[in-house]
Amino acid sequence: MRRIVLALLLISALPAAAQSNEPKDLRPLPEVPEPPELPLPSPGAEEDASLEPQVTITKRGEDQIEEYRINGQLYMIKVTPRIGLPYYLMDNRGDGTFAAHDTGGLDQRIRPPMWVIREF
Repeated sequence: MRRIVLALLLISALPAAAQSNEPKDLRPLPEVPEPPELPLPSPGAEEDASLEPQVTITKRGEDQIEEYRINGQLYMIKVTPRIGLPYYLMDNRGDGTFAAHDTGGLDQRIRPPMWVIREF
């Protein structure tokens, strides 16, 4: 009987103990404003075609080569081999050099091929 009375006393004391741990200067969070509406393009408006990359897909043996150009400038090559994952070669300086190691100028960084690890 003592155990039951003791258990009831402990259970009734828990809410009071929990309330005493709360800070006294709590304030409600402000309301989050609605995001602004973005203007939608009109149905007859042409989109700027110069912003879209031109992609040329060719086959070399069993590999697929995709060349990406903007305004005629080649900036990226995607190579999809028959076996293995696709990799990318980038023209980081805009001079048409896709080499893994640049020996000219002050830029001595290594530019290895890049693989996509995960896409969302």
